Amino acid sequence: MKKIAAVLAVVALVVSMASLVFAAGMSTEKGTIKSVNEKAGTVVFCAEGTDKDTTLKAEKGVDLSKVKAGEKVEVSIEKDMLKHMMVVPAAKPRPAVGC
Repeated sequence: MKKIAAVLAVVALVVSMASLVFAAGMSTEKGTIKSVNEKAGTVVFCAEGTDKDTTLKAEKGVDLSKVKAGEKVEVSIEKDMLKHMMVVPAAKPRPAVGC
């Protein structure tokens, strides 16, 4: 029984370390698309809270036709490579509450 527990603990440790190594190189950020160049497969992205524009090369699976300049997005980036992009829906104004 102790051997099984030890083996399971080692397996869990190996799996968790592998996921940390994978996640270390990738970041997820929210920001604004400044421009899109579908022909070149690039976007210019500005992360929230900064004024620095970054040119990202889109991975083959990323559909740049679904985004346009000025849209708020959430992106997954790995070494200046755009891995995933999702348009963030605009916040709906809340109705007034109370009298």
